[in-house]
Amino acid sequence: MKPIFVAIDTPDLERAISLAEAVRDEAGGVKLGLEFFIAQGPQGVRQIADLGLDIFLDLKLHDIPNTVTKAVAALAPLRPAILTVHAAGGRAMLEAAKQAAPADTKVAGVTVLTSLDRDDLASIGVVGAPADQVVRLARLCHAAGLDGIVCSGAEVALARKDWPEGYFVVPGLRPTGGDLGDQKRVVTPRQAIDDGASALVIGRPITGAPDPAQAIRDIVASLKKEVIE
Repeated sequence: MKPIFVAIDTPDLERAISLAEAVRDEAGGVKLGLEFFIAQGPQGVRQIADLGLDIFLDLKLHDIPNTVTKAVAALAPLRPAILTVHAAGGRAMLEAAKQAAPADTKVAGVTVLTSLDRDDLASIGVVGAPADQVVRLARLCHAAGLDGIVCSGAEVALARKDWPEGYFVVPGLRPTGGDLGDQKRVVTPRQAIDDGASALVIGRPITGAPDPAQAIRDIVASLKKEVIE
């Protein structure tokens, strides 16, 4: 599978389709999150999937186990390649999500959002560095039978070492010199792959570029370059 999932964060269906068409030759799929899903619903997801792209449905489900079970079951006909739940929902919720998901859907637990740093975690009562929390939640996801986790590139090497067979989704990536926006813990796409990422989620550096097709081609080329010492 091609590693790049392009984050199409827009409520506009025509814009989403245009972006998906522009990147589909190079992308492994597209990530559709709350903004798109709330505006367009399951039918919008189907229209994007009809372009032949794998769908990463990033809804970050977080509720009591029974509710999450029913939500995942309701989403199952969409056959997403990846579906996210919040790891902080607890083991019972995580187990319920995995059991309700289609066999070919990877369920990934969101650990620490890339917009958060140590101070942000402290403000909600989580003591320690983001990496400490990522490892704690990754172990919980592993024990609950999930396929993997979502974490920043700053923690993926540590998480991969602790869970060698896990599936690691890394968002918040920025090419060298790219604008960080609201992200606080970022790395380049190449570094994320070198550190053990399974899937790369890249949004604004591609979707905000004058030529999204060329932007993703440039990123793909950077992943193929040999490191010259």
